[in-house]
Amino acid sequence: MITATNLSKAYKGVEVLNIAHLDIPPGQSFGLVGNNGAGKTTFFSLLLDLIQPTTGNIFNHEITVSQSEAWKPFTASFIDESFLIGYLTPEEYFYFVGELRGENKADIDTYLAQFEDFFHDEILGRRKYLRDLSKGNQKKVGIVAAFIGSPKVVILDEPFANLDPTTQIRLKKIIKELTEKRETTVLVSSHDLIHVTEVCERIVVLDKGHLVKDIKTSEATLKELESYFSQDVNVGEPQEL
Repeated sequence: MITATNLSKAYKGVEVLNIAHLDIPPGQSFGLVGNNGAGKTTFFSLLLDLIQPTTGNIFNHEITVSQSEAWKPFTASFIDESFLIGYLTPEEYFYFVGELRGENKADIDTYLAQFEDFFHDEILGRRKYLRDLSKGNQKKVGIVAAFIGSPKVVILDEPFANLDPTTQIRLKKIIKELTEKRETTVLVSSHDLIHVTEVCERIVVLDKGHLVKDIKTSEATLKELESYFSQDVNVGEPQEL
């Protein structure tokens, strides 16, 4: 369970996020959408203790994120390429992450074998440093590394960006399989409404830092989201849920 209570973040008096209450149950595929500046990355940064909240708290399995590191062993994420170590090869990076999560090289080699289609023969065995890979291939490495060690919580910020259509389809399949057994909570932010409605059973819309919609995904969800983002709204005021 991930819970945010009275959570806000402000910079120099300008509020960028304000969520009174939000619960994300274990095993849920959770989508976060909104325009630029909506507060999606801020929410993820608070959840990962990369920044401190101005008010309130965020809890990861009853652990106060900003006050303890006990959530780290079961939480994984990929926000952007800054999470990578540029002077390592993909193999070296995977082994490094695996060691942090109690996996040996043989475990990691077995684990990586299931992602051959996802890597499309562009990642492993190329003797390239991560810094020399394309943005899309860097993202592939970061996403697959986030799944190492069977974490309880996986956080992915714009995972479909910079990926070719074939890889996007494969990633959607991976995310769906990951949440089928209800053992992993996957949080995805995306500007792509089609992708997020296809992989997330629940979608929350942020608008100027406020939670304005909380939707259980159905066949009508994509149209509802398209309608919301196509109309002129007063972005300064949260709507009734």
